Amino acid sequence: MIAVDTFAMRLASVHQRVADAGGRDVTIVAVTKGFERDAVDAALAGGCPDVGENYAQEAVAKLTPLPAGVRVHFIGRLQSNKVAMLAPIVTLWQSVDHLSLGRAIARRAPGARVLVQVNVSDEPQKGGCAPNETETLVAQVRAEGLDVTGLMTVGHTGAASEARDGFRLLRRLCDQLALPVCSMGMSDDLEVAVAEGATMVRIGSALFGPRPDRGVRAN
Repeated sequence: MIAVDTFAMRLASVHQRVADAGGRDVTIVAVTKGFERDAVDAALAGGCPDVGENYAQEAVAKLTPLPAGVRVHFIGRLQSNKVAMLAPIVTLWQSVDHLSLGRAIARRAPGARVLVQVNVSDEPQKGGCAPNETETLVAQVRAEGLDVTGLMTVGHTGAASEARDGFRLLRRLCDQLALPVCSMGMSDDLEVAVAEGATMVRIGSALFGPRPDRGVRAN
């Protein structure tokens, strides 16, 4: 059980870290993957209505019925055949990295808000289109009728400083494409992300503590 006052204290600490890094109007997404419904309830009661989920089946099980006031961000790699189950609950699809996924979302959630995910670190285990394919994918997804509001990336694995160049690249792509949302940075590298221009950070352990080991989940 995650106590609301504990969550609120941790959220205040994250806000302070963002402010110390020079951030203003940065949206904090509380990543509740691996946790039970009480984590979502604690986030809402503790002042954080934006909740991130990585696994389709876990998200549906946890968030049905959908709590009033929550904004659900799907941030994990996603198979097109899982879009239908998520469509009733997702507010922002953060991990659109290929056209077929965009088309699946457009069929099930016409006009949905999405972010195009970019692999700025060229790490094969991470999702995202190549940086030089970003403009084309944004245009293609928009042509499907989706509202592309920004870009998302996962920082380079390793020390936080190693993510800086990739974050800087994503910020530059957002500016070039006039996209307002720049989603980058997690618990360990949020200062670097904010310093490089993040408008949204995705925070798990800094808000909820270590994630429970509950086995492998299907996306």
